[in-house]
Amino acid sequence: MAENITQEEWRELISKDDNAVILDVRTEEEIEDGFIPDMLNIDIRKGQGFLDDIEQLDKTKNYYVYCRSGARSAQACTLMNQMGFETTYNLIGGFMNWDGETAE
Repeated sequence: MAENITQEEWRELISKDDNAVILDVRTEEEIEDGFIPDMLNIDIRKGQGFLDDIEQLDKTKNYYVYCRSGARSAQACTLMNQMGFETTYNLIGGFMNWDGETAE
């Protein structure tokens, strides 16, 4: 089931999670503005291409999903849950409100 979590919850959960995958569902252009380190990027705007790429992922992992504002990532979490992913977390407020570590 998808769960909406705050930045604080994200950092706390991920620090204790050996099974975590950070998934950025933004476009390549958006990623040029910065990203959360160690993320995997699959652009949700690719439609079927997004679904095809997601299908290749390990469904037993815990996915921490973010986009710019939290809307696309919430949609991605819902799609992933429908596809059999058990644990997805959506970052409330997305990257534009992120005040943690970033990379470029």
